[in-house]
Amino acid sequence: MNGSSLYREFSKMLGAPDSKILPQILEVIADEREVRVLMAAFPPATPSELSAKTDIAAEVVQIMVEDLFQKGLLFHSKKEGQPRYYRVKSVPQFHDSSVLWKGVTPQFLRLWKEYTDKEWPEFGKVIEAFLSKPAIRVVPVGATIESKAKVLALEDVREIVNQARLLAVTPCTCRVVDGKCGKPVEVCIQVNRAADYCLQRGTGRAISKEEAIRILHMAEKEGLVHIVDNRQKVDHIICNCCRDCCINWRLPNRHKLVAPSRFLAVVNEEECIGCQACLDRCIFDAIRMEGDEPKAQIDPEKCVGCGLCTITCPTEAILMKEVRPPEVIPA
Repeated sequence: MNGSSLYREFSKMLGAPDSKILPQILEVIADEREVRVLMAAFPPATPSELSAKTDIAAEVVQIMVEDLFQKGLLFHSKKEGQPRYYRVKSVPQFHDSSVLWKGVTPQFLRLWKEYTDKEWPEFGKVIEAFLSKPAIRVVPVGATIESKAKVLALEDVREIVNQARLLAVTPCTCRVVDGKCGKPVEVCIQVNRAADYCLQRGTGRAISKEEAIRILHMAEKEGLVHIVDNRQKVDHIICNCCRDCCINWRLPNRHKLVAPSRFLAVVNEEECIGCQACLDRCIFDAIRMEGDEPKAQIDPEKCVGCGLCTITCPTEAILMKEVRPPEVIPA
């Protein structure tokens, strides 16, 4: 198999067999021997096992796997004693891990920008076919919530932080690639295992719970939406996503990837003064002004229950009301 065929084959393994841009991205970050090691690293294998599979000397493979770990192309597990390495498995995972590679080049970032603009929306059809439930979900801001039930810990970003064993912060990979929104970049809060991983790679820095809360507060003021894994226990990441750069919103049917929170913004028309402060806050165009004396109206089909509109309402006319049952993937 020649070099170009290797890169196309690995793109196929990532779920994008027809991509023209992913093979170019791979060629920037990995040479042909490294790609052969990557292709052999599933299921997880030790360096000696990878050496046997690829006919590359064991001492060379040992150096390669450490380099590929730093590049975000290999991960390792120590559950069975000797570290076993496994390859990146999907395009989103490849995007998020490789963009923070210390050796990243302008060419590499330009290619990722080209991919997210031109091919990522079409790749959404693959995601739609693969996922039975959304992989990630929206968590509302810590604003006023009217709920029949107590807000669960998994629905409260501050409680997720308070329960965390370890926290770190990394740059937002979407804004590293794009950045046209001008929003803060160092806002992705890594939780527990993800924090361990980013600190091992040196792609982020450890933070206290107090600093994590400050970052969340700043993100809310900046109009960024909290996104977490769609699981009972958040053990990975709290993303803070913008309208313009983040790939979560670029899919044909974003709700196949991102589940809304179980809350919906509700307007008290008697309190609403029609100031329109909420319009700019909603990145989903779920609010409109209607009536002879315009009042805010919420489109329930578009509202994802992020709560950003509640923060700047001067009369506290918008509340978050429980309207959906929690649909969370078990831990």
